[in-house]
Amino acid sequence: MSAQKGKDMLLKVDTDGGGTFISLAGLRARTLSFNTETVDITSSESAGQWRELLSCGVKTARLSGSGIFKDQQSDETLRGYFFNGTLRDWQIIIPDFGTLEGPFQISGFEYAGNHNGEITFELTLESAGAISFTAL
Repeated sequence: MSAQKGKDMLLKVDTDGGGTFISLAGLRARTLSFNTETVDITSSESAGQWRELLSCGVKTARLSGSGIFKDQQSDETLRGYFFNGTLRDWQIIIPDFGTLEGPFQISGFEYAGNHNGEITFELTLESAGAISFTAL
């Protein structure tokens, strides 16, 4: 895989719950992270007293980004999802890699703006169920 432009990573949401995904906002910076919670099963019988981990922990995905709204409707949609605690399916499309899809909840939502600039926002999504991956 060759180097890619960060702007080509897309974030889309299923706004009607029927599988119709649309881009809501222009993200200028994005970070996607995956984590697995470890389950320590070390005992006095562990070889050399080395820690042992169970191979099945809780998996999570978190996406954070900042950007500008493309229109008033996208602002209202994200704000409504946050205040209502709405779970929706989201897609994260990574060019030349694949698409991640699954339910996320907005866990962080911030507005910012400079006196002589546009209003920006920061968004954090937390996985709320199984995330699927489709390779390109």
